[in-house]
Amino acid sequence: MEINSENLANNGLVSSSLKQDHEVVVVIVPLQAQGHLNQLLQFACLISSYGLSVYYVGLANYNHQARVRANALNPSDIAKIHFHDLPSNPDFASGKIPTIWDGCMLLREPIAAFFRDISSKARRFVVVHDVLMSYNVQDVSSFPNAESYIFHCISSFDMYCSHICAAAGLPVPLEAEQLKRMPSLEGCYPDEIMNVGRLQSPYTGISSGDIYNTSQVIEGTTYLDLMAQLARVQNKKQWAIGPILPTKPQDHISNRNNICLDWLNKQPPNSVLYASFGTSTSFSDEQIKELAMGLEQSKQKFIWVLRDADKGVLFTGEAKTKRLELPEGFEERVKGVGLVVRDWAPQPEILAHSSTGGFMSHCGWNSCIESISMGVPIAAWPMHFDQPKNGFLVTEIMKTGLIVREWEKREELVTASTIENVVRKLMASEEGGVIRKRAEEVGEAVRRSTEKGGASRVELESFIAHITR
Repeated sequence: MEINSENLANNGLVSSSLKQDHEVVVVIVPLQAQGHLNQLLQFACLISSYGLSVYYVGLANYNHQARVRANALNPSDIAKIHFHDLPSNPDFASGKIPTIWDGCMLLREPIAAFFRDISSKARRFVVVHDVLMSYNVQDVSSFPNAESYIFHCISSFDMYCSHICAAAGLPVPLEAEQLKRMPSLEGCYPDEIMNVGRLQSPYTGISSGDIYNTSQVIEGTTYLDLMAQLARVQNKKQWAIGPILPTKPQDHISNRNNICLDWLNKQPPNSVLYASFGTSTSFSDEQIKELAMGLEQSKQKFIWVLRDADKGVLFTGEAKTKRLELPEGFEERVKGVGLVVRDWAPQPEILAHSSTGGFMSHCGWNSCIESISMGVPIAAWPMHFDQPKNGFLVTEIMKTGLIVREWEKREELVTASTIENVVRKLMASEEGGVIRKRAEEVGEAVRRSTEKGGASRVELESFIAHITR
């Protein structure tokens, strides 16, 4: 399906303020999965704040999902983004193509059609895309007024250790004892994701550079410097601009009337553990029971987001989320101490709240960045993907968290007593206090880095200057 200018105008997809041959237009192409949608929408709003026209390109249901779940972003900022809905392959829309990993490999043609139209209307258009969308954006190289950049939704630590070192057989620059404790790649990625990743490799060289949602303030210099060396060899540029989310609590205005925030307003400072495990994690009924008992037995205040994982099919809204069962009488017994939330929760706002003192997390990079930025220590319980390396980064390198379960024990049930002990240690022990102090110090440094003259702000402004040259 070719997208011509008449179709775009009729659908309101091209901004009326786009000036022929004068504008630099930024086109954002995320992977159609929540953790990636979220980061790239945050990035879109950040770029838009510099007065640039920004298009966010994806399947209609996932564009809707990105807007619905846009925690911590001002609705007026989201309103400035031009969402372009790609036509879906009929087999994918009908469910004949079962997973998003398969469906995402069918978007090259409609994306290329959109590029053709934008190319005719802009002096330059800049494509920022997820690395796992490299195949779909490959046609950007055929436009003389276009350039592309890869946005990495993972840490530079994971990028270097899990992908560069693994591919090239390079040593990981860690102390011997840390190397012994570093999680292996075994069990991290299912075959279907590995296959999608391999299909991207021939097209990643098209990009002019790399953008990371991290910074030297967050991770230190080692791994970003190593990635920068690799970029120079490839004659590419690199920017580490994270965190890209709003980092000041007063900026988190999208969910002021949420039940979680109302409940937190009644709790003492640093007294509440927030437990949430992202959109790609499903617990067994037995594990849910152990987690419930562990939280109850810890005698610590908590907010627990209890949701089944998103399925790898089109987003259909919150109403069809599977209801997970808790032990009989659990919610009545913990009333006043704990709050169980089955809806979408405003995670950045919860983490920014003064009553939140800890975060039990799967350690997706979104969650890590949000927790680090708000100065909240993490009880790390990684499940898959980049999460084991992120958990290691937080607990072993940054020293802003502690581990719930070692990666080599990932097939074992985490018992209530283990959960109780971890929660008590994080929330009500001297060791937990030291970790919290460290997390608060890191959070303050990260927030300063986003202000004028800070490392992240300098990197961001360098990127803006580069694409608007």
